[in-house]
Amino acid sequence: MIKSIRIASLLAVAVAAMTFAPFHASTADTNAPAVEKPKVSKPKTIPFHGTLSAIDKTALTITVGERTFQITSDTKINKNEKPAILDDAVVGDMVGGAYKKSADGKLDAVTINLTTKTDKPTKPEKSAKPDKAPGDM
Repeated sequence: MIKSIRIASLLAVAVAAMTFAPFHASTADTNAPAVEKPKVSKPKTIPFHGTLSAIDKTALTITVGERTFQITSDTKINKNEKPAILDDAVVGDMVGGAYKKSADGKLDAVTINLTTKTDKPTKPEKSAKPDKAPGDM
């Protein structure tokens, strides 16, 4: 009886060893060189702002100061915080946004935020406080 229990126990250990041996061997392979994933750096967006000095609707470019930005199909354009198109831009508008440098050196606009240039905002006139009557507290 004891002999049959020992044989059954040895068989169970042998089956367990055969089951987990391939798993252990595959995770313990230290001779294989480490494979590193290539780091692909996305071009970072760079902010810009200034006054819109030129618009070229045929070349799809805008000029802000000395820099000319290319408008692409991915460029998001807003005017006064509402969606807009390039035709809504007016020379003299305040413009800000972000761009990325392309592989060929062009400045591709990612976002363009236009604000209509207005004169200084007018402050409401202060109304004179009514004089208190002598009997009022």
